[in-house]
Amino acid sequence: MSEIDDTQAPLLDHLIELRKRLIWSILSLLLAFGGCLYFARGILSFLVAPLKTAGQARIINTDIFGGFLVEVKVAFFAGLMIAFPIIANQLWQFVAPGLYRREKQALLPFLLATPILFIAGASMAYFVAIPVALKFLLGFQGNLGGVEQTALPDVNNYLKFIMQFIFGFGISFLLPVLLMLLEHAGIVTYEQLKGAWRYAIVASVAIAAVLTPPDVGSQLLLAGPLVGLYFLSLVAIYFTRRRRERTAATEAEAAESEAEAQTAE
Repeated sequence: MSEIDDTQAPLLDHLIELRKRLIWSILSLLLAFGGCLYFARGILSFLVAPLKTAGQARIINTDIFGGFLVEVKVAFFAGLMIAFPIIANQLWQFVAPGLYRREKQALLPFLLATPILFIAGASMAYFVAIPVALKFLLGFQGNLGGVEQTALPDVNNYLKFIMQFIFGFGISFLLPVLLMLLEHAGIVTYEQLKGAWRYAIVASVAIAAVLTPPDVGSQLLLAGPLVGLYFLSLVAIYFTRRRRERTAATEAEAAESEAEAQTAE
Protein backbone atom coordinates (compact mmCIF):
# COMPACT_ATOMS: atom_id res chain seq x y z
CA MET A 1 0.00 0.00 0.00
CA SER A 2 2.88 2.37 0.80
CA GLU A 3 4.31 1.88 -2.71
CA ILE A 4 0.96 2.89 -4.25
CA ASP A 5 0.80 6.01 -2.05
CA ASP A 6 4.36 6.94 -3.00
CA THR A 7 3.56 6.68 -6.70
CA GLN A 8 0.33 8.63 -6.32
CA ALA A 9 1.84 11.55 -4.41
CA PRO A 10 3.79 13.05 -7.35
CA LEU A 11 0.74 12.69 -9.61
CA LEU A 12 -1.44 14.51 -7.08
CA ASP A 13 1.19 17.24 -6.77
CA HIS A 14 1.20 17.68 -10.55
CA LEU A 15 -2.60 17.82 -10.67
CA ILE A 16 -2.67 20.43 -7.89
CA GLU A 17 -0.04 22.48 -9.71
CA LEU A 18 -1.97 22.15 -12.99
CA ARG A 19 -5.17 23.32 -11.28
CA LYS A 20 -3.32 26.32 -9.87
CA ARG A 21 -1.96 27.31 -13.29
CA LEU A 22 -5.37 26.84 -14.92
CA ILE A 23 -7.04 29.00 -12.27
CA TRP A 24 -4.53 31.81 -12.80
CA SER A 25 -4.93 31.55 -16.59
CA ILE A 26 -8.73 31.65 -16.41
CA LEU A 27 -8.67 34.55 -13.93
CA SER A 28 -6.33 36.54 -16.17
CA LEU A 29 -8.61 35.91 -19.15
CA LEU A 30 -11.73 36.90 -17.17
CA LEU A 31 -10.11 40.08 -15.86
CA ALA A 32 -8.90 41.02 -19.33
CA PHE A 33 -12.33 40.22 -20.76
CA GLY A 34 -14.05 42.39 -18.14
CA GLY A 35 -11.76 45.33 -18.80
CA CYS A 36 -12.12 45.00 -22.56
CA LEU A 37 -15.90 44.71 -22.26
CA TYR A 38 -15.93 48.17 -20.67
CA PHE A 39 -13.93 49.55 -23.62
CA ALA A 40 -15.60 47.31 -26.22
CA ARG A 41 -17.02 50.16 -28.27
CA GLY A 42 -13.61 51.83 -28.54
CA ILE A 43 -11.98 48.52 -29.51
CA LEU A 44 -14.70 47.95 -32.11
CA SER A 45 -14.01 51.42 -33.51
CA PHE A 46 -10.35 50.44 -33.85
CA LEU A 47 -11.25 47.22 -35.66
CA VAL A 48 -13.60 48.91 -38.14
CA ALA A 49 -11.11 51.68 -38.94
CA PRO A 50 -9.70 49.78 -41.98
CA LEU A 51 -13.26 49.60 -43.34
CA LYS A 52 -13.59 53.38 -43.11
CA THR A 53 -10.18 53.83 -44.71
CA ALA A 54 -11.33 51.66 -47.62
CA GLY A 55 -14.20 54.12 -48.25
CA GLN A 56 -17.01 52.20 -46.55
CA ALA A 57 -18.89 54.55 -44.22
CA ARG A 58 -21.69 52.18 -43.10
CA ILE A 59 -21.91 48.79 -41.46
CA ILE A 60 -25.18 47.03 -40.65
CA ASN A 61 -26.48 44.72 -37.96
CA THR A 62 -29.35 42.36 -38.86
CA ASP A 63 -29.83 40.73 -35.43
CA ILE A 64 -31.75 42.31 -32.56
CA PHE A 65 -29.14 41.04 -30.10
CA GLY A 66 -26.33 41.71 -32.55
CA GLY A 67 -25.02 44.90 -30.95
CA PHE A 68 -24.58 43.25 -27.55
CA LEU A 69 -23.10 40.02 -28.93
CA VAL A 70 -20.68 41.95 -31.11
CA GLU A 71 -19.29 43.81 -28.10
CA VAL A 72 -18.96 40.51 -26.20
CA LYS A 73 -17.05 38.97 -29.14
CA VAL A 74 -14.81 42.01 -29.40
CA ALA A 75 -14.11 41.96 -25.65
CA PHE A 76 -13.26 38.26 -25.68
CA PHE A 77 -11.03 38.68 -28.74
CA ALA A 78 -9.11 41.59 -27.17
CA GLY A 79 -9.03 39.94 -23.73
CA LEU A 80 -7.55 36.76 -25.17
CA MET A 81 -4.76 38.71 -26.85
CA ILE A 82 -4.02 40.67 -23.66
CA ALA A 83 -4.07 37.56 -21.44
CA PHE A 84 -1.99 35.48 -23.87
CA PRO A 85 1.42 36.41 -22.31
CA ILE A 86 0.11 35.56 -18.83
CA ILE A 87 -1.31 32.23 -20.01
CA ALA A 88 2.00 31.42 -21.74
CA ASN A 89 3.87 32.29 -18.53
CA GLN A 90 1.63 29.99 -16.49
CA LEU A 91 2.25 27.17 -18.97
CA TRP A 92 5.99 27.80 -18.70
CA GLN A 93 5.88 27.73 -14.89
CA PHE A 94 4.07 24.39 -15.02
CA VAL A 95 6.53 22.82 -17.47
CA ALA A 96 9.79 24.43 -16.26
CA PRO A 97 10.29 22.41 -13.00
CA GLY A 98 10.51 19.21 -15.06
CA LEU A 99 13.27 20.55 -17.31
CA TYR A 100 17.01 20.54 -16.85
CA ARG A 101 18.79 23.87 -16.54
CA ARG A 102 20.18 23.60 -20.07
CA GLU A 103 16.72 22.85 -21.46
CA LYS A 104 15.29 25.89 -19.66
CA GLN A 105 17.98 28.10 -21.16
CA ALA A 106 17.28 26.66 -24.61
CA LEU A 107 13.49 27.08 -24.47
CA LEU A 108 13.36 30.50 -22.81
CA PRO A 109 14.26 32.46 -26.00
CA PHE A 110 11.44 30.66 -27.86
CA LEU A 111 8.99 31.65 -25.12
CA LEU A 112 10.09 35.30 -25.30
CA ALA A 113 9.96 35.35 -29.11
CA THR A 114 6.41 33.95 -29.32
CA PRO A 115 4.43 37.11 -28.33
CA ILE A 116 6.79 39.34 -30.36
CA LEU A 117 6.30 37.32 -33.54
CA PHE A 118 2.55 37.03 -32.97
CA ILE A 119 2.21 40.81 -32.54
CA ALA A 120 4.32 41.35 -35.66
CA GLY A 121 2.04 39.09 -37.69
CA ALA A 122 -1.15 40.64 -36.28
CA SER A 123 0.20 44.14 -36.99
CA MET A 124 1.01 43.24 -40.59
CA ALA A 125 -2.51 41.87 -40.99
CA TYR A 126 -4.15 45.00 -39.58
CA PHE A 127 -2.02 47.68 -41.24
CA VAL A 128 -1.17 46.02 -44.58
CA ALA A 129 -3.13 42.90 -45.52
CA ILE A 130 -6.63 43.90 -44.38
CA PRO A 131 -6.66 47.28 -46.19
CA VAL A 132 -5.48 45.60 -49.43
CA ALA A 133 -8.13 42.86 -49.11
CA LEU A 134 -10.92 45.36 -48.35
CA LYS A 135 -9.95 47.54 -51.29
CA PHE A 136 -10.22 44.51 -53.57
CA LEU A 137 -13.44 43.10 -52.11
CA LEU A 138 -15.28 46.42 -51.96
CA GLY A 139 -14.29 47.24 -55.51
CA PHE A 140 -17.12 45.15 -56.96
CA GLN A 141 -19.86 47.62 -56.08
CA GLY A 142 -21.11 50.13 -58.61
CA ASN A 143 -23.49 50.43 -61.55
CA LEU A 144 -24.64 47.14 -63.08
CA GLY A 145 -26.62 48.00 -66.21
CA GLY A 146 -28.58 50.74 -64.52
CA VAL A 147 -28.82 48.99 -61.16
CA GLU A 148 -26.62 50.34 -58.37
CA GLN A 149 -24.81 47.66 -56.37
CA THR A 150 -23.89 48.89 -52.88
CA ALA A 151 -21.83 46.98 -50.33
CA LEU A 152 -23.41 46.90 -46.86
CA PRO A 153 -21.14 44.72 -44.69
CA ASP A 154 -22.70 42.98 -41.73
CA VAL A 155 -20.82 43.66 -38.50
CA ASN A 156 -20.68 39.97 -37.52
CA ASN A 157 -19.30 38.90 -40.88
CA TYR A 158 -16.79 41.73 -40.80
CA LEU A 159 -15.57 40.75 -37.31
CA LYS A 160 -15.18 37.15 -38.43
CA PHE A 161 -13.21 38.37 -41.44
CA ILE A 162 -10.84 40.63 -39.49
CA MET A 163 -10.32 38.16 -36.62
CA GLN A 164 -9.48 35.42 -39.11
CA PHE A 165 -6.90 37.71 -40.67
CA ILE A 166 -5.30 38.79 -37.39
CA PHE A 167 -5.14 35.32 -35.84
CA GLY A 168 -4.07 33.73 -39.12
CA PHE A 169 -1.18 36.12 -39.64
CA GLY A 170 -0.21 36.03 -35.96
CA ILE A 171 -0.07 32.24 -35.79
CA SER A 172 1.66 31.99 -39.17
CA PHE A 173 4.46 34.24 -37.93
CA LEU A 174 5.21 31.67 -35.21
CA LEU A 175 6.66 29.37 -37.88
CA PRO A 176 10.33 30.01 -36.87
CA VAL A 177 9.57 29.10 -33.24
CA LEU A 178 7.83 25.88 -34.31
CA LEU A 179 10.62 24.79 -36.66
CA MET A 180 13.38 25.56 -34.17
CA LEU A 181 11.57 23.65 -31.42
CA LEU A 182 11.10 20.65 -33.72
CA GLU A 183 14.79 20.71 -34.64
CA HIS A 184 15.86 21.13 -31.02
CA ALA A 185 13.70 18.17 -30.00
CA GLY A 186 15.27 16.01 -32.73
CA ILE A 187 12.02 15.48 -34.63
CA VAL A 188 13.45 17.04 -37.78
CA THR A 189 17.00 17.92 -38.81
CA TYR A 190 18.51 20.94 -40.50
CA GLU A 191 19.28 18.85 -43.56
CA GLN A 192 15.65 17.70 -43.84
CA LEU A 193 14.32 21.24 -43.56
CA LYS A 194 16.86 22.52 -46.06
CA GLY A 195 15.94 19.83 -48.57
CA ALA A 196 12.20 20.49 -48.20
CA TRP A 197 12.28 24.19 -49.18
CA ARG A 198 10.25 23.56 -52.36
CA TYR A 199 7.49 21.88 -50.36
CA ALA A 200 7.63 24.78 -47.88
CA ILE A 201 6.89 27.26 -50.66
CA VAL A 202 3.91 25.19 -51.84
CA ALA A 203 2.65 24.86 -48.25
CA SER A 204 3.00 28.62 -47.71
CA VAL A 205 0.90 29.35 -50.80
CA ALA A 206 -1.72 26.80 -49.68
CA ILE A 207 -1.92 28.30 -46.16
CA ALA A 208 -2.25 31.79 -47.63
CA ALA A 209 -5.04 30.60 -49.93
CA VAL A 210 -6.99 29.24 -46.95
CA LEU A 211 -6.50 32.18 -44.58
CA THR A 212 -6.98 35.07 -47.03
CA PRO A 213 -9.66 36.13 -49.53
CA PRO A 214 -9.40 34.80 -53.10
CA ASP A 215 -7.32 37.66 -54.46
CA VAL A 216 -3.69 37.33 -55.43
CA GLY A 217 -2.58 40.44 -53.55
CA SER A 218 -3.76 39.25 -50.14
CA GLN A 219 -2.40 35.75 -50.70
CA LEU A 220 1.04 37.08 -51.64
CA LEU A 221 1.06 39.33 -48.57
CA LEU A 222 0.91 36.20 -46.40
CA ALA A 223 2.73 33.68 -48.59
CA GLY A 224 5.75 35.97 -49.07
CA PRO A 225 6.49 36.48 -45.35
CA LEU A 226 5.88 32.77 -44.67
CA VAL A 227 8.52 31.78 -47.22
CA GLY A 228 10.88 34.40 -45.82
CA LEU A 229 10.32 33.17 -42.27
CA TYR A 230 11.04 29.61 -43.37
CA PHE A 231 14.44 30.54 -44.78
CA LEU A 232 15.11 32.74 -41.75
CA SER A 233 14.40 29.69 -39.59
CA LEU A 234 16.98 27.70 -41.56
CA VAL A 235 19.61 30.37 -40.89
CA ALA A 236 18.75 30.51 -37.18
CA ILE A 237 18.79 26.69 -36.87
CA TYR A 238 22.18 26.55 -38.64
CA PHE A 239 23.83 28.96 -36.19
CA THR A 240 22.15 27.53 -33.07
CA ARG A 241 23.26 24.02 -34.09
CA ARG A 242 26.84 25.19 -34.56
CA ARG A 243 26.75 26.82 -31.14
CA ARG A 244 25.44 23.62 -29.56
CA GLU A 245 28.19 21.61 -31.26
CA ARG A 246 30.88 24.00 -30.00
CA THR A 247 29.44 23.88 -26.48
CA ALA A 248 29.31 20.08 -26.54
CA ALA A 249 32.90 19.90 -27.79
CA THR A 250 34.09 22.27 -25.08
CA GLU A 251 32.33 20.27 -22.38
CA ALA A 252 33.77 17.03 -23.76
CA GLU A 253 37.29 18.47 -23.70
CA ALA A 254 36.79 19.71 -20.15
CA ALA A 255 35.50 16.31 -19.02
CA GLU A 256 38.43 14.57 -20.71
CA SER A 257 40.92 16.92 -19.07
CA GLU A 258 39.31 16.35 -15.68
CA ALA A 259 39.45 12.58 -16.18
CA GLU A 260 43.12 12.76 -17.15
CA ALA A 261 43.86 14.88 -14.08
CA GLN A 262 42.13 12.38 -11.80
CA THR A 263 44.03 9.52 -13.44
CA ALA A 264 47.35 11.33 -12.94
CA GLU A 265 46.59 11.75 -9.25
